[in-house]
Amino acid sequence: MSIPMQLKFDFKFVSSVPQVAKQEAETCRPVRWEWVETSVWTERMLAALVNGVKGGKWYSLIDKVYDPRTLKAAWKKVASNKGAAGVDKISIKRFRSNAQFYLEELERDLRKGVFRPSPVKRVHIPKDRKKTRPLGIPTVKDRIVQTALKMALEPIFEKEFLKISYGFRPGRGCKDALREADRLLKEGYTWVVDADVKSYFDTIPHNLLMDRIREKVSDRKTLNLIELFLKQEIMEDMKCWNPISGTPQGAVLSPLLSNVYLHQLDLTLYQNGYKMIRYADDWVVLCRSIEEAKAALSLMQTWIDQNGLQLSPEKTHIGNWLENGHGFEFLGYRFEGGRRYVRSKSLKKFKDKIRLKTRRTRGDSIEKIISDLNPTIKGWFEYFKHAHHYTFSSLDGFIRRRLRGVLRKQKKRPGSGKTDRDHRQWPNVFFGEHGLFTMYKAYVMARQSR
Repeated sequence: MSIPMQLKFDFKFVSSVPQVAKQEAETCRPVRWEWVETSVWTERMLAALVNGVKGGKWYSLIDKVYDPRTLKAAWKKVASNKGAAGVDKISIKRFRSNAQFYLEELERDLRKGVFRPSPVKRVHIPKDRKKTRPLGIPTVKDRIVQTALKMALEPIFEKEFLKISYGFRPGRGCKDALREADRLLKEGYTWVVDADVKSYFDTIPHNLLMDRIREKVSDRKTLNLIELFLKQEIMEDMKCWNPISGTPQGAVLSPLLSNVYLHQLDLTLYQNGYKMIRYADDWVVLCRSIEEAKAALSLMQTWIDQNGLQLSPEKTHIGNWLENGHGFEFLGYRFEGGRRYVRSKSLKKFKDKIRLKTRRTRGDSIEKIISDLNPTIKGWFEYFKHAHHYTFSSLDGFIRRRLRGVLRKQKKRPGSGKTDRDHRQWPNVFFGEHGLFTMYKAYVMARQSR
């Protein structure tokens, strides 16, 4: 008997599985797969994933994508991520007001095979002082479908990915990649190949990418849906065009698809014995000698040329991190002279955030400003706490000078808070008494607790 449409997206759905039985089933779920969406990846599906499917390919996935439970879970994830409205001007708030109707509409269109994504709204966001980078904003509906598609596809490819890949993967992140880099550097892998692919996300060849996906997925409707998103129209300043390569930055599927494409590079270097650490399109290869580093770069260059990509000659180099002037940058850090520093772009970005929160025209009390500053400072320190200690004392001074400038303005005195009089009137201890988080103090305490 078919389920009435109005019941499919009942947000007060009560599972027909007894709670005790449900808990027992969940305890059987392997720890590695705790993150998967249970409406798609049942115990039976996970068993097939772990044990292997016939022919190594998945033949029926589209029904998992348009399952009302999957679309509901995808909508919740999209809503929690917030984000702007796309070309249809339907915001998260507007979608929420009529969610059941929209989700039923998506389920019906996907089931019938008539779903077509809307154009992606392209905007440009600052990259540095001179450059910007394009960012695609899909509609809320398209983000939901892409999220549902990702829920179905990700475990299939996650099973294949190597441990040397860290970007946009469940349970892995920047800190894990940095820890591995630190471990290898200490073990004597001091020669580093620092590689950068030119406009990677914009240049992935669609045909080669789809070939990689077809190695694991044979569901025609699912493959067609992926291709629709790859060829999705882009709208910028009322002009529309269809991309012939790349995955739009900002699309939900892009990080997964980019990892799928570079997985073969991971395999090539790993099978040849090289120590590679990759975070999305940012990677380094750590070697014991310059000869080994040159051989790794040559192998990498060959793979890049054969797979329709291009290394950036200005940003790709070999260096020994123990020597000054020959280090490398990775995930916000600068590794050079046997030490870790914060790279200049990361420092500038942090200072810009502080400047924005400490404008001298800001009329709030010093307590409120400090309360606003502290989460930003603590979060930044937590990530960069392994950098050279000079960074923290220098930035602490910069933050206090900014706050002294605010206090001067409130007292109707011009200036930036750098005079001896300012230091005497508002000494360092003054800001400590008002609760300002001090990075150097936190650094010293962290070292003492080791």
